[in-house]
Amino acid sequence: MKLHNLSPANGSVKKEKGRLGRGEGSGTGGTASKGHKGSKARSGDKKKRAFEGGQMPLQMRLPKRGFKNISRTEYVTLNVSRLQEIHENYGLSEITKVALYNEGIINRGQKVKVLGNGEITSKITVQADAFSATAKSKIEAAGGTINA
Repeated sequence: MKLHNLSPANGSVKKEKGRLGRGEGSGTGGTASKGHKGSKARSGDKKKRAFEGGQMPLQMRLPKRGFKNISRTEYVTLNVSRLQEIHENYGLSEITKVALYNEGIINRGQKVKVLGNGEITSKITVQADAFSATAKSKIEAAGGTINA
């Protein structure tokens, strides 16, 4: 058996798809089964995703609310108590963004802000993008230093 010898099994129905618009004698000439006029009768008929036949589309009818500032700075917040946990669990005396990334606490490129919730007893050096006033005072009271 070779590829050029293959044919449909006996008794199977294999009808070829007809070619449209090939003259009146073909049975699908003239309008080529597309009806008369209208965009679907023409070549290149494509409508945009939410097109509703000229009616105002749903996404334009719905009310829009709020405002998203594209130049807003988003911070990952770490409390002073979390810094104490990181120092105890990972043994880090110098907490930097690189160290936090290496331990899987933050993702690449995220900015870190330290907040003052909780207590800290360890003398650690903290490098972050921003600090709250209470966080600064608590870290410095415990003998640590801050690098912003």
